[in-house]
Amino acid sequence: MDHFALRGANLLVGNADNDAVLEITLAGPTLVFEADALIALAGGDLGAHVGARALLPWRVSLVPRGHELTFVGERSGCRAYLAVAGGIDVPLVLGSRSTYVRAAFGGYRGRPLEKGDVLSVGEPSLLSQRIFGRLPSGESGLATPRWGLGPSLRPLYSRAPLVRVVVGTHESLLKDDSRTAFWNESFRLSPQSDRMGLRLEGPRLVLTEPREVLSESVAFGTIQLPPDGNPIVLMADRQTTGGYPRLGEVASVDLPLLARLCPGDDVRFRQISLAESRTLYLSREQDLRQARREIELRHT
Repeated sequence: MDHFALRGANLLVGNADNDAVLEITLAGPTLVFEADALIALAGGDLGAHVGARALLPWRVSLVPRGHELTFVGERSGCRAYLAVAGGIDVPLVLGSRSTYVRAAFGGYRGRPLEKGDVLSVGEPSLLSQRIFGRLPSGESGLATPRWGLGPSLRPLYSRAPLVRVVVGTHESLLKDDSRTAFWNESFRLSPQSDRMGLRLEGPRLVLTEPREVLSESVAFGTIQLPPDGNPIVLMADRQTTGGYPRLGEVASVDLPLLARLCPGDDVRFRQISLAESRTLYLSREQDLRQARREIELRHT
């Protein structure tokens, strides 16, 4: 759901961008490490602890064999991402290591993790080994360096973010007052939201006249308007096509802001051009490349 947090966690432990991580939603698991592990958490703060010591997001840590990682629950943000040096060892399915629960394939046996599951880890990269080797042993063997992924590199996470949107094909079909509401008023995240789509509650949006549209491809971030007038933002487990009117497309750099939201949080939309969205994307990619270079230089 939050591709930036996934990449950030992998970057911190020296993994490739697309190595498999754990996506943890609201309440985390208890994990026991059967070998020394270089880990990083990114995204929301779900109150991670190793013993009595808190682990903050956007930092790398060395967790010794036999230690437990636990979570006390959501403090800020809906989802956290745990990367382990070497990546979680699950097979590629259709080019992805993600789990698609609705169809029961991918990831670890096509399902959410359960008590007693054992996850294997791949071979750490040379960079991972260098980071591992530079970490001094701390209290009880746990080690966390002072460096991490700084706030200036991260998305502007918030419980009420302003999300940038490229205007969609059917936005012009909204009544004037509904168009004004879409761009100027807040919407609240419904408890009925999931990985397929975020259902928003707020001002009811109305078209100038009932309209049936042909089904067409949809993307991560497509904002659809169903007949009840409450927008839906399609997310990671979206379908491939849809026939509801499209009001806009969320700029890819702002998708993490939506992935972080919990039910009851608010969101507002601001219109930007396709060119602006592309510029924001390229700038974010440059920031991540620079961060990786700095980590590599630090551990040469």
